[in-house]
Amino acid sequence: MASASSPAPVIAHGVAPLRAGQGYSFVLRRLHSLTGIVPVGAFLFEHILISNSTAISGPDAYARQVSFLANLPLVFFLELFGIWIPILFHGLYGFYIWFRGDGNTVAYPWSGNWMYTLQRWTGGIAFVYIIWHTYTMRFSGVDLHDLPARSYGKVATEVHNPWLLAFYMIGLIAASWHFAYGIWLFAAKWGIVSGDKARRRLLRACLAFFMLLSVVGLVSLYTFRERFQESPAPATNIADTRPATATNGKPVQ
Repeated sequence: MASASSPAPVIAHGVAPLRAGQGYSFVLRRLHSLTGIVPVGAFLFEHILISNSTAISGPDAYARQVSFLANLPLVFFLELFGIWIPILFHGLYGFYIWFRGDGNTVAYPWSGNWMYTLQRWTGGIAFVYIIWHTYTMRFSGVDLHDLPARSYGKVATEVHNPWLLAFYMIGLIAASWHFAYGIWLFAAKWGIVSGDKARRRLLRACLAFFMLLSVVGLVSLYTFRERFQESPAPATNIADTRPATATNGKPVQ
């Protein structure tokens, strides 16, 4: 005799709940959802709104921020367990979810399905962008942990290439959207917000946050490319960096 079972809940807006009883898949999806906010999302917040935005104040301010981060205690382990491993897990498991998903914007063109598809594509673009940016800034060329005064010039050199500038802009916007909309998905899936009205309010806040991340990031890229063309002279210590401006052959006092 077949036992009756309650039907699966109908998802009206494309937000599938995280449900227990699905074995290790439930745990992995929980970790994937959580790591998208902390630490990966926290890293993007710091990187775009704090570290990169200091470039707007000039090369010296940016170099001081790079020096501060480079001299944090146990910085290698902070990067390994707070950035690299979480990003690899979130990105690779995200690809796994994507390829097992069934989003179809042609047959089912409602907004939730478009949002699902956009979240997958922006995640893929952001993953490639972050891997590239991390490699070029952290592991190739000048070691910015040893020479933070060279950091502004290194970024400026990259964004002066029009193809790399376009790649940076697309990657920045993709990462900003994926994080901002990911906050809404996180709150919906974990039951932090419930009800259509509360979700709509949160969605508006997340869209505003996306705009903030994008604008600040794009202004930072513009600064690297167009302003402060003379970066600080090479130095082995941030304290060695001095302004080189002079008036009538005499140093400015």
